[in-house]
This record gives sequence, structure tokens and C-alpha cells, in this order.
Amino acid sequence: MRLKGKIEQWDDAKGFGFIVPALRGERVFVHANALQNRRRRPLGGDVVTYSVTKDNNGRRQAHSVTFAGEKLKLKAAKQTSAWPLRLVLLFFILLGAACYAGKLPLYVVAGYAVASLITYLCYAWDKRKAQKGHWRTPESTLHLLALSGGWPGAWLAQSRLRHKSKKRSFRLMFCVTVLLNIAALVWLISPLRLTATALIAAA
Repeated sequence: MRLKGKIEQWDDAKGFGFIVPALRGERVFVHANALQNRRRRPLGGDVVTYSVTKDNNGRRQAHSVTFAGEKLKLKAAKQTSAWPLRLVLLFFILLGAACYAGKLPLYVVAGYAVASLITYLCYAWDKRKAQKGHWRTPESTLHLLALSGGWPGAWLAQSRLRHKSKKRSFRLMFCVTVLLNIAALVWLISPLRLTATALIAAA
């Protein structure tokens, strides 16, 4: 059943707020992910329509929130794309091949695996906190994890968990961290690094 209400409070930095129903009733928690039009940021007093669902702890929260004058969009369930997983597997295969060829030490491959696992778990934990309206993991922390070698895990989390996969500014910075990390990896295995190291040692 669709209900009507007003945005009573909204914290754009944390991405959540509360809706007061037009009829009698308690206010309802609303997260940014529940907004059907995510390009528009809610303001206090905005009239909205919404459905009510419950989170994992049985607490009521708004779902499929639309602003007044906008039509409800029925979203078909999206299947998770397989290509991020395939590219991550290809990346680790290439790392393994470079290790086998003596271009990389084994601890580099292990480091990427551990960093990716930690990053994936951080994304999962951050999504859980977002659903509960708790204090979020800073985006700078997630970017630092990606930059340090956890970007394969971050990429899988964005695809599998549908978390941090829509915000354009976050995605742009994530791409920057991936490029910087890969550039550092290429430098690590390139002949130029060996030449530079030899020159420094000779000096």
C-alpha cells in the first residue's frame, strides 16, 4: 500500500532522513537508496509517496519513495553481471603468470588477494550500516583500500552487493585509484625500474 507524507528531516552527508505520514502515525526512516529519483536530493517539507517495509531487525523503513508529481517506476530485478568477476579472475591469472615468470614476488599476489578480501568485507559492512542508518565508513577509507591493492575486491563488491555503484563522483575517484595502482604495478615489473635500480646502486 502506498502512503503519503513529508520529509521531516534529511541528512545529505549521511544519506538518510525521516518521513512523517500525512495521516496519523510514527515517522519512518528513509535511506537514499529508497529514492527512485536519486538525482534529486530531498529537502525538509518535500511531499513524497512511499511503501513501508522492514529491515533485518524488524524496524519500519520507507521503500520506493517518489516525490510529489513523479510516477512510480516498477523496477525489474537486475541480474548481476558476470564480467567484473571474469576480469578480476583474469587479473589474478596475469599476476600468477608474472609471478611464475619471476617478474613478481609471490607476496605481491598474496597482498592483492588479502587486500581484496578486506576491501570486500568493508563494503559489505558499510552497506549493512547504511541500511541500519548507522555511522558510515568514510569514502576516503574505501578509496585508500582500493589504492593499496584492494580494488579487485571493491569492484566485485560494487557489482555483487550493489553498493557504491551509482554515485558518479565516487566511481570516478575509484577509477583513478585503479589506474594509479595498475601504473605502480606495471612500473614494478617493467625493465625501466630494474635499470633505474641498477643505476642508483651503481651511484
